[in-house]
Amino acid sequence: MKKNGKPQILGRYIVADPEICHGKPTFRGTRVFVSDVLDMVASGMAWETIIEQWHSSVTKDAITEAVTLASEAFFKHTDEFVVELTPT
Repeated sequence: MKKNGKPQILGRYIVADPEICHGKPTFRGTRVFVSDVLDMVASGMAWETIIEQWHSSVTKDAITEAVTLASEAFFKHTDEFVVELTPT
């Protein structure tokens, strides 16, 4: 992600604004890190609980977008996650 001093719209609900949270992706209109919500999803937390924890500032649609974008990024960069296994 290039840092040109201007907010970058990453989706309908996600933005990276250098003036907010050091330009890390957050949900639009909040200071909630997308990575924090994705960690909660990955831990198995129910989406309704995530929404409650963030006092409804993050919606189900926003979580869906974050998961979808993370999935797309993973598949685009799969080769960066390859782990060499040694024979046992």
